[in-house]
Amino acid sequence: MIVVPIVISSIIVGVAGVGDIKKLGKLGGKTILYFEIITTVAIVVGLLAANLLHPGTGVDRSGLEKSDISSYTSTAEATEQKGFVETFVHIVPTNVFESIAAGDMLPIIFFSVLFGLGIASIGEKGKPVLRFFEGTAEAMFWVTNLVMKFAPFGVFALIGVTVSKFGLASLIPLSKLVIVAYGTMIFFVLVVLGLVAKWAGVNIFHLLKVLKDELLLAFSTASSETVLPRIIAKMEKFGCPKAITSFVIPTGYSFNLDGSTLYQALAAIFIAQMYGIDMSITQQISLILILMVTSKGIAGVPGVSFVVLLATLGSVGLPVEGLAFIAGIDRLLDMGRTAVNVIGNSLGAIVISKWEGQFNDKDKEAYINEVTKKVS
Repeated sequence: MIVVPIVISSIIVGVAGVGDIKKLGKLGGKTILYFEIITTVAIVVGLLAANLLHPGTGVDRSGLEKSDISSYTSTAEATEQKGFVETFVHIVPTNVFESIAAGDMLPIIFFSVLFGLGIASIGEKGKPVLRFFEGTAEAMFWVTNLVMKFAPFGVFALIGVTVSKFGLASLIPLSKLVIVAYGTMIFFVLVVLGLVAKWAGVNIFHLLKVLKDELLLAFSTASSETVLPRIIAKMEKFGCPKAITSFVIPTGYSFNLDGSTLYQALAAIFIAQMYGIDMSITQQISLILILMVTSKGIAGVPGVSFVVLLATLGSVGLPVEGLAFIAGIDRLLDMGRTAVNVIGNSLGAIVISKWEGQFNDKDKEAYINEVTKKVS
């Protein structure tokens, strides 16, 4: 309900603030380059963890419960047909209202960027339109804060359902996959993203402290879109300019899903190990290249990583039916990878702000002190 109006209004206001198409092109280029590097690192970390720790070796398939994956199959077929070129062609909406109704993020971002540039280029005439979208953004942030007041009840119920649904019986045979996946994601956040944060002059633990409420909500709902408006608002308070935050974070929801890509690489090797298939270095490199394409343009909604995996496994000659064994615990893994996606996108806004020389360290220090006081 709240994501699409906020993305449209925030991007239009942010882009109109940049005003210059050359500046925006430079910002867009840096953003995509950074996202591509980080997601590739995430895929490589996932592959290394699977090859070193062998979570799928020795798993008894007869002791595993098979889940029905037919609901994912049709969506996966649609994803599979969309290659690299199609993904970029798809960015341009045939009908923007159709894209808005479907919540299709890439066409929405494309339209909003062009519309924002249009407002900037017509000068005084565009100011009433800009004020309308500024008002829309403010009103939607108010709605978000209202929704967030009820979030603890939803979080309690969702975690209760998740725990009662899985129980220990279904987790024991797949516990090695769960432990390796969570261990790898924690390593990725603390070491890889920690080093990136250090380069940007930020302590990763400070960032985690600032985002703790959003991380809990994203973790329990397994949807990073639920916290998108709050992340945009918090990163602005953290010292990132509005023009960068409102462009980088929504774009990251399509291009920078670190937790999802890491898990997809790990799960693909897990299935190969479970079936006793030895994947050569060449096959694993082709898996990296395929994931680099298939993981782009996917929405931040529950279960989407599963759909991408379905579309990817067939391309590298792995049995798609292997996913039926891990479908039962996918929700549990989805919670973890969603939290990683949120951290990765928030850090992305800081890195691009720093890269552009527009990060405000005074705002950062003041906001960290404010959060620390609230905690104590």
